[in-house]
Amino acid sequence: MPLYLEDLHVGQTFVSDPVAITTDQIKAFAAEFDPQPFHLDEDAARDTLFEGLAASGWHTAALTMRMLVQCFPLAGGLVGAGGETTWPRPTRPDDTLTLTVEVLEITPSRSRPDRGMIRTRSTTRNQHGEAVQISTVRIVAWRRPA
Repeated sequence: MPLYLEDLHVGQTFVSDPVAITTDQIKAFAAEFDPQPFHLDEDAARDTLFEGLAASGWHTAALTMRMLVQCFPLAGGLVGAGGETTWPRPTRPDDTLTLTVEVLEITPSRSRPDRGMIRTRSTTRNQHGEAVQISTVRIVAWRRPA
């Protein structure tokens, strides 16, 4: 069931189903979108900042988006309006990721009564509970039609 602005409140959280990531997926994504040695080759990755094979941050972001769509079904889709993303630690082969989304702020539009803006914090964690991505973003949220 889609969520509207009226369905949300500050402090509300949403949690995704877990998503597993494999070595083959890490390498395939990197080969196409981020072909750096620490994403493509275990041996080459050992002598880097990551000290082993690591998923591209953009791969983690793509998986996070998939989880976000699954657990946070805003009416009209998830339309971002700016934000900040950090990757405090790498996503590794065989990690299982879970996303928690928290509503931080809700601002109804003064000029467009059919919508508002929400600010959320999305934290993607591995199976050890360690954050691998944190995003704080603004998202357009539609009001329920009259």
